[in-house]
Amino acid sequence: MDTKPFGQTGANVSVVGQGTWYLDHGDRKRAVAALQRGLDLGMTHIDTAEMYGDAELVIADAIAGRRDEVFLVSKVLPSNASRRGTITACERSLKRLKTDRLDCYLLHWRGSYPLQDTVAAFEELVKAGKIKSWGVSNFDADDLDEILDVSGKGRIACNQVLYHLKERAIEHAVIPWCEKHGVAVVAYSPFGHDDFPDARSKGGAVLARIAEARRATPRQVALSFLTRATTVFAIPKASSPEHAGENAAAGDLVLTKDEIAALDVAFPRGPKPRGLPML
Repeated sequence: MDTKPFGQTGANVSVVGQGTWYLDHGDRKRAVAALQRGLDLGMTHIDTAEMYGDAELVIADAIAGRRDEVFLVSKVLPSNASRRGTITACERSLKRLKTDRLDCYLLHWRGSYPLQDTVAAFEELVKAGKIKSWGVSNFDADDLDEILDVSGKGRIACNQVLYHLKERAIEHAVIPWCEKHGVAVVAYSPFGHDDFPDARSKGGAVLARIAEARRATPRQVALSFLTRATTVFAIPKASSPEHAGENAAAGDLVLTKDEIAALDVAFPRGPKPRGLPML
């Protein structure tokens, strides 16, 4: 599994990680096995959130005895993101995850609490050793400008955003902003939301052709395309050990310039939207 620097945190993180949204909705033993298989294959970046129901509890089972292998991320809900509420939410997540620290803690999206209060809480948690770094999720470029003014340079570790072949809006402003400021970009729902390109579609046919030529799967090709920029990571969810294995193999697949160009044409990024798309 290829790794690269995660923003300015000093950590090298697997290019392909493991998302956990809805992971608690299926068979728990199978979900634990999928996460553990992912870890075995080098997908050490595990992402969760307090919003994700019992996903933190599933992760706790999966990483028991293996915490030091994991780059563990969770998120605070905007409704809890006051200064005191952020600290309380983090401590609650730590308890559910059965760990003493998070590698990164994110504000899930912007809410009504001032960013100054949330950032102050994040910095307090860093000083206490309960988180090693902090970042944001679903922030557009103007939101990033605002929180940068609050935090100062070098404090924002990452921005986790919606990014898949059919939704490339972040390429207009968010990825360039993050590249300029040394912030990692983490792509959530990298296969779309139950909307992965069908092989019978025009774009899907291009994807399938490249996959066949590279002895890969279309999903592996998609992940390689999305993580082609040095700042971008992806966190697909896997509900089975087999699916985890498929995702992990994408971490070593490097597409050619011609393949990237073909996918760029097949899945055009489109015009810059008025607002940042999110799920």
